[in-house]
Amino acid sequence: MEAEPLRVEVRDRRNQPVGELELPGEIFRGPVRAHLLYEAVKMQQANRRAGTASTKTRGFVSGGGRKPWRQKGTGRARAGSIRSPLWVGGATVFGPQPRDYSYRMPQSARRSALQAALALKARENRLLILDRIEVEGMKTKHVVQLMRDLGLRSALFVIPSADPVLENAARNLPHVKVLRAEGTNVLDLLRYEHAVIARDAVGPLIERAR
Repeated sequence: MEAEPLRVEVRDRRNQPVGELELPGEIFRGPVRAHLLYEAVKMQQANRRAGTASTKTRGFVSGGGRKPWRQKGTGRARAGSIRSPLWVGGATVFGPQPRDYSYRMPQSARRSALQAALALKARENRLLILDRIEVEGMKTKHVVQLMRDLGLRSALFVIPSADPVLENAARNLPHVKVLRAEGTNVLDLLRYEHAVIARDAVGPLIERAR
């Protein structure tokens, strides 16, 4: 049985209702699968790891080619190299080496996780549809004022296409992020308290989640 559509108010930048919009129920009323959210976040964080940690094994530490003293007769423990892992300045045993941590979930699982994140925002009443998301100029204060007008502390703004003015005005605010619809992801939806979606971005966002 198909889920009922979700009807939400469309608001302006002053947080006043200016209309209504119908969202597909299979996305915004769907089940919130916590295990898929966990897997999606873990995948994104793993893909962001640099994987550049590197230590020197015995093959990479310079020096130590000569045996420091003869095997017997000195009264000291036998030693074959001054670059032994037991010595100061020696090599590292089983230390980290550069590697690629990235992996991919199946496409159907990624889409289901995105649907679950959107459904969670809708269920918690943390989903806001604006008729337009725009600011007067490329200054942080304009985004701060927009957040005040909407009564928000932390928000992910989803826009339909590139908007250099808004993107640059928001980049210095730690609790605000601007994403284009095609870049919407589970990690950012969960990281910010509210998801603020431009009316024109709803269509591309739905296509991405299907």
